[in-house]
Amino acid sequence: MKTTLRTPVKTDYDAIATWISDEKACSRWAGLSLPFPFIAENLPELLAVEGCTNYCLSDIDNNCVGFGQFWPGKQSAVHIGRIIIAPEARGNGAGRLLCEKLITKARQSTGASTVTLRVYRDNHAARSLYSSLGFFIIESESTDDVLFMSAAANHDA
Repeated sequence: MKTTLRTPVKTDYDAIATWISDEKACSRWAGLSLPFPFIAENLPELLAVEGCTNYCLSDIDNNCVGFGQFWPGKQSAVHIGRIIIAPEARGNGAGRLLCEKLITKARQSTGASTVTLRVYRDNHAARSLYSSLGFFIIESESTDDVLFMSAAANHDA
C-alpha cells in the first residue's frame, strides 16, 4: 500500500468523523474529553493537546485512511495517540504504516529518544502491533483498563 503522512485538511476530519459510530468508540479513540456526537469541523480544536501535531495517512488517491497525533510526553519522551484507521482499510497493514511513519516523524520533530502510547488492554490487535514495533508494557504507569507502553530509539520504526 503506497501511503503518505501529511497534515489533515477539512475533508479528512469529515471522513474521520464517519469512522466513529458511537459514544463508546469515541471515548476509546479520543478519551472522555471528546464529546459524542461531535461536529467534524470542530475536531481540530476538540483533539488539541498542548504541543500536539496531527497527521493523516493518505492513500495513493490522497484519501485519508488513518489519523494519529503526537505531543510532548513525560521525561523527554514523545507520546503518540488517537490512532485510528478507516474501517475499510483495517487489516491491510495501514495501521502498521501509520504507526511507523508517525513514530519516525515524532522522533525527527522532537528529538525524543523514547516514544510512549496508551492502549486498551482488550485491544489485542493494537497491542500486538505495538509490541512488534518494539513497545513494551510499563505496568507501573498502566491502569486496569489501559496499558502504558514505551519504545526506545534503538528500535527503528
